[in-house]
This record gives sequence, structure tokens and C-alpha cells, in this order.
Amino acid sequence: MTTRSATTAAASTSGPLVSCAVGYLSAWLAARTRMVSSQPKYELIQEVGRGSYGVVYEAAVKCTGARVAVKKIRCHSPENVELALREFWALSSIQSQHPNVIHLEECILQRDQLAQRMSHGSSSPLYLESRFTLSIMAARPELSHFIRLVLVETSLKGEITFDPCCAYHLWFVMDFCDGGDMNAYLLSRKPSRKTNTSFMLQLGSALAFLHRNRIIHRDLKPDNILISQARTPAGSSEPTLKVADFGLSKVCSASGLNPEEPASVNRCFLSTACGTDFYMAPEVWEGHYTAKADIFALGVIIWAMVERITFVDAETQKELLGSYVRQGEDIVPLGEALLENPKMELLIPARKKSMNGRMKQLIREMLAANPQERPDAFELELRLVRIACRELDWDT
Repeated sequence: MTTRSATTAAASTSGPLVSCAVGYLSAWLAARTRMVSSQPKYELIQEVGRGSYGVVYEAAVKCTGARVAVKKIRCHSPENVELALREFWALSSIQSQHPNVIHLEECILQRDQLAQRMSHGSSSPLYLESRFTLSIMAARPELSHFIRLVLVETSLKGEITFDPCCAYHLWFVMDFCDGGDMNAYLLSRKPSRKTNTSFMLQLGSALAFLHRNRIIHRDLKPDNILISQARTPAGSSEPTLKVADFGLSKVCSASGLNPEEPASVNRCFLSTACGTDFYMAPEVWEGHYTAKADIFALGVIIWAMVERITFVDAETQKELLGSYVRQGEDIVPLGEALLENPKMELLIPARKKSMNGRMKQLIREMLAANPQERPDAFELELRLVRIACRELDWDT
């Protein structure tokens, strides 16, 4: 299974504008960047996850004892910094919390023993990167990607202002989810209609919230959906989903869009093919898509959850939830198969009596080859609620 990053190599573009931009940045950082010493606010308890992107720890807030998750990202390459910037920009742009979206408590830029708290709209190097790049894009669009990587490297790798001998890290403090990810949670338990219905409602609500806030996730998959097992007053554990990992997300600009029209995110066209292949929509493979690509990914997840369709990842040998098309002995991602044959009819449901007619029709529409035939996130949320209301048997 392949995850495609939104980061590409910078073009070897140069000129007076680049020199001017770098000079401006150097002077700006020298005048405005303030690193302040920080006493430890969190106590790391144990490592809970590790990847090429960074390390995730379970931690405790020293003054309260509350559990949090802390993601440590080493800023040693433009790729890592680009992913971190996307996650920071998306999560910090949200003005309110949602129970099914991971909450960013704070983001800290660390240089050795010094630290600076980042905030959306602040005068930090991270925010400067986003704001200053926009001005360069307006003047010279062909240089925008090159300038962005120059700014990322100069502001975080120490090529101009910071000491290159120092180690730079970004720390993301977020909700701690004690139930693992959606794959681990569901595949370690017997199928449950009650759990399936609850998860569908939570996912539909989370996606509607993100799209209402003009955030396209672009990498929805069970690995990026975490479980928090909160205790009820009766002592039972009720799983709460948290959509996480916004490293490939895109915050669509409100420019030219009607703020009063919630579905306007579906007119934000993107061209970078990124995501995880088994959950990517056909149009993402082509490189021309909107937020409807998230609807397709959620369709893959819900179909796989309801019928417990799994495959084994060739790289990790881990069993994962995900629907696909079988071609001989090979399994092919749905999006790739539909790109080759848009008229292909998917066998939904794969097993008889595994879902009712309304659920069957909704999943088929979510997985339509033509994104215009898919419901948007707001219609999807409403239809999932209607389907859940008709699910009277909550005992299985």
C-alpha cells in the first residue's frame, strides 16, 4: 500500500525576486523571532507510535495529570516540514472543537533547550512561511513552490537565521486516544451493527465539520482514524472516533467563495495526487479533484467496515480494512479500477443481507466514478442519520 505525499522537489529556479525574498526573510526573522526558555510542561510516559514522519508519545500534563498525545517531528528535511505545516495550518484554522476531530492543544517549535509556542496568525516563522508565500505567488506564480521550500528551509533548517548546529523539532500536543486506530479496534472484535452504525454517524459528522471549515483531508483511511474509549457513568466504555493525521490536508481559501454557502468547498479544485492508493478516488489518480475525493475514501471505509472486507498490506503484512476489486490473483484499489473502467459495476453488497437497501444505495453513490454523482458531506451526514434511525436492532 502506497501513501503519496503532496511534497515534490523544488525547481532550480532563481533570480532577483528569490534573492530579495531570502534577504527580506533573513532581516524579518532577525528582528521578529524570539525563542524563550521553557520549563517542561509535559511528562512523556511512553512511546505509542513511530514512523518516517515522527514519533508519538503518551504524555501527562504536569500540573493536572491529564493525558495527552505528543507528536515529535524532526525538522531535518523539507518533506517533514511541509507535512507538519499542513497539519498545523489545518488544525489551527479550526475555530471550534468537534468530538470526532482530533484537537490540537498547542504546537511548539523547539531549538535545543529553547521553545516557542506557535499560534495561527502569529508572527512565527511557520506562519510567515504561509503568509509570505502568498505574496510571492501573487507576483510570480511560477516561483511559488520554489519560494515556499526556500522559506521552509531558511526558517526551520537554520540556513540563514538559525544556528545550523542546533536541532529543531516541532511538538504537536493533541488528544490522547487510548483505543488505537480503527483497524486495530474493529478487527480485534466481533462485527457489531451497533458499532458500525455509531461509527458511520461519527465519521459523517466529522467530515461535514471539516468540509464546513473548508478542510479537505485527502488521506482518510482507518489508520488515520483513532479511538478514544471514554467511560460512561454506568462504567461501560463507549468508543469515540477522532479523525487525525492532517499532514496531507488542504485548507481551501475563502477568496471568491460565498462564506454563507457550506458546500462551496466542493468548488475548490486540487491537482496534487496524494493520499493512500486503496482509498484514493479515480479523479485523484488523474490529478484534478475536489472535496468529493474525501467522500469516496469514506465510502471505501464504510463498505469495508460493514462487510469486514480486508486486505494484507504488502509492505507491513498488516491486515487492513479496505474494499477493492479483484483482477485474477491481484487486488486493485477501487479508484484505480474505476479510472480504467468508469462503467464497472461494483458488487455491493459483497454478501447477501449484510446491509439494507438504503445503505447499499448510499455506498454506491459515495463510490461513483463521477464525483458529481456523489453526495456532498452535508447530504451524506443527513442520510446517515436517516439510515441510523431505521436501525432498530441495537443488540448485535
